[in-house]
Amino acid sequence: MKEPNNKRGANILWNVFSSMKLTLALLIILAITSLFGTLIPQQQEAVRFAQGLSPRLHQFFELLGLFDLYHSLWFRAIIGLLALNLVICSVNRLPTTLKLFRAPSRPDRSKPFEDLPPQRNFLVERGIEDVGNRVADFLRNQYGRIVSKSTPEKNYLYAEKGRYSYFGVYLVHFSILLVLIGGVIGSVFGFNAYVNILEGDTVDSIILTKDMTSKRLGFSVFCEKFNVDYYDNGSPKEFRSDLGFLVEGKLAKKASLLMNRPITFGGITFYQSSYGSIPGKAYLSVQKEGSDLVESIVRVEIGDTFSLPGSESQIQVVNAVSNLNEMMGPAALISVKSREGEEIRFWVFQNIEKLRNQYPEAMFQAPRMNPSSFKPYTFFLKELESRFYTGLQANKNPGVSLVWFGCVVMVAGFFMTFFTSHRKIWVRILRSTDETKISVAGRTNRNPLTLEKELDLVTSQLHKLLD
Repeated sequence: MKEPNNKRGANILWNVFSSMKLTLALLIILAITSLFGTLIPQQQEAVRFAQGLSPRLHQFFELLGLFDLYHSLWFRAIIGLLALNLVICSVNRLPTTLKLFRAPSRPDRSKPFEDLPPQRNFLVERGIEDVGNRVADFLRNQYGRIVSKSTPEKNYLYAEKGRYSYFGVYLVHFSILLVLIGGVIGSVFGFNAYVNILEGDTVDSIILTKDMTSKRLGFSVFCEKFNVDYYDNGSPKEFRSDLGFLVEGKLAKKASLLMNRPITFGGITFYQSSYGSIPGKAYLSVQKEGSDLVESIVRVEIGDTFSLPGSESQIQVVNAVSNLNEMMGPAALISVKSREGEEIRFWVFQNIEKLRNQYPEAMFQAPRMNPSSFKPYTFFLKELESRFYTGLQANKNPGVSLVWFGCVVMVAGFFMTFFTSHRKIWVRILRSTDETKISVAGRTNRNPLTLEKELDLVTSQLHKLLD
């Protein structure tokens, strides 16, 4: 009793997965979930959106994976069910299609000639053998291979085109599978990342946007030079990064990266996404109280420590900004540690005289803003070098080639499905006393109106040929 039950259960499961209703339901579910994926910011972009949600709603979104929907297990499960549904639908209908494709050609059928329109019959004053040879040559030139059957009184000829059109729908199914598989491969093995490279520096890792972890590239990227062109109004016109790609320390590729001209190396595509600058070296001068002499200008890297003649204190440029508070211009944060370990921190401004005219003098008497906080010295910022960095987006999608191939196959499948058909043409030649009667008939699996026009054309051409 178990064996029939198992067979019955297997048949029920097979019928479910071979149902077009299941296909429609899965496509609707995919459309709805994709809508959620479009409306809800994904991955890094979801951080700000998530801050506006209540704790319970945020927990619910996290549980369903709605902040990274396309990488969630349940979304991939839907893709897997759709792929299984397509495969079973194709396998379930394949025997019928093969039967139609392999059906033997029978030239001596009488049914296609039943209820034939009058314009598909005409008479010629030629012998049946001569007519048969001429019609056979015509059909062979138009359709290729022909099948014929002759008797002393009758001659049947059969030709066809588009037998492979039965497989157009399977080509579409196969293309959808390719697209789905390519998408899954891209989501599992691909990534989106970014990296900032200082002009003149080299990096060998990137930051994944999904979880903000570092990932090794397997090669190094060197930014030789970064250029920005500006419009007359000051807005940036074009960013350009001159990059070099190094493998084991040797230059493997050199190219210029532009906004709309990405570079692909090692299976990773780099896009120009942003740029910026960071302070480089600070040029400081120091004047001792009661002296008109200015100490020589000191060129200091951010974070470096130096000492002044006659002072045992250690002076460090802790930080530097190109525009403090977006209004005060270049500034450097100085830290002075005495021998006893006491620390003093204060800002030194490049445009100090201009700022004294704009702001109250009391502001620059505050210890944090007073360049003379370390007695008996006064510090001056002469220049602050800036170094550009280029912001690159790095993407890898190993399934994209499979997706593109699937799209090409899909176009071919749609063309076969909607623009080709299996057209069967029969020509019957009957002997009469003084004349020979020719009749033209046909059948098709789709586009009957097109076949009607084709049969009228064939009849007209045969009529002219045999006159």
